[in-house]
Amino acid sequence: MYRHFFKRFFDFIVALILLLLLWPLLLLLLLLLAPGLHGRPWFVQERPGKGGQVFRLLKLKTMRELYDSDGRLLPDKERLTAMGRLVRSLSLDELPNLLNVLKGDMSLVGPRPLLVRYLALYNSRQQRRHEVRPGITGWAQVNGRNAITWNEKFELDIYYVDHVSLVLDLKILWRTLLKVLLRESVDRDEQTTMPAFTGK
Repeated sequence: MYRHFFKRFFDFIVALILLLLLWPLLLLLLLLLAPGLHGRPWFVQERPGKGGQVFRLLKLKTMRELYDSDGRLLPDKERLTAMGRLVRSLSLDELPNLLNVLKGDMSLVGPRPLLVRYLALYNSRQQRRHEVRPGITGWAQVNGRNAITWNEKFELDIYYVDHVSLVLDLKILWRTLLKVLLRESVDRDEQTTMPAFTGK
């Protein structure tokens, strides 16, 4: 019952309340990020959702588009703005995801939406992460995030798919809040990006 009906209702109500409460903060972040990002403090990127269906993910932009002499993007740490570093450490760059939750593209809790190009690299087990809507936070995010391997991340995602419940969602949301407030593993989780998934 929760998985097929109440979860979506819960997502919508909570996301709506949070947006009504946090829109002044979101507006302030847009204004603070804009000067270091040429007036474009947000970005839209295609990501796969439930069933592998592609949707447009909304996020605050925290990195400049800086390239080396060969036209390749510089490492993330070199492209992060000072304000962007703070925003990422508090996970505030995810706030626009609440709009994706309202639209039904995402859930508050679920496997994080990865890149579209990874779809062709998943094996049948890894593809199971798309049996549910992707989430703003998830079981993998509160159990290591970028500090764990791809295989460990996928196994945690599959565990969530097999054990979706209100109790588990509340547990993940609570642990997410604690991690943000305590800024746990900021250096590893927030300012370091996972290496690209290669299917191996």
